[in-house]
Amino acid sequence: SNRVINVQESTMSNTIRFRVDDMTCGHCVRTITAAIQATDPRAEVEIDLATRLVQVDSAVDASQLRRSIATAGYTPVAVSDAPTPQAPDVKAARRGACGCC
Repeated sequence: SNRVINVQESTMSNTIRFRVDDMTCGHCVRTITAAIQATDPRAEVEIDLATRLVQVDSAVDASQLRRSIATAGYTPVAVSDAPTPQAPDVKAARRGACGCC
């Protein structure tokens, strides 16, 4: 007898967090969100601009997401599930990667 086996694409999602210190404005947020969703259209992206944290629920590998953010001109650093860091000192923060601020 022939058995049919259905193979479905993995939809398992992982929560991945990055700190992006050169993300400084709404334009940066939109650019990073677009870069992530170009890599994974199903990704759920949450960004906290005040703490410069990007949280992504995605089935795509963290290194691919990091490359997408970097290709958009930003410097993502993977963070663990440690408590959310305090907002960076705005005066000490360097200019945003988008160049508009």
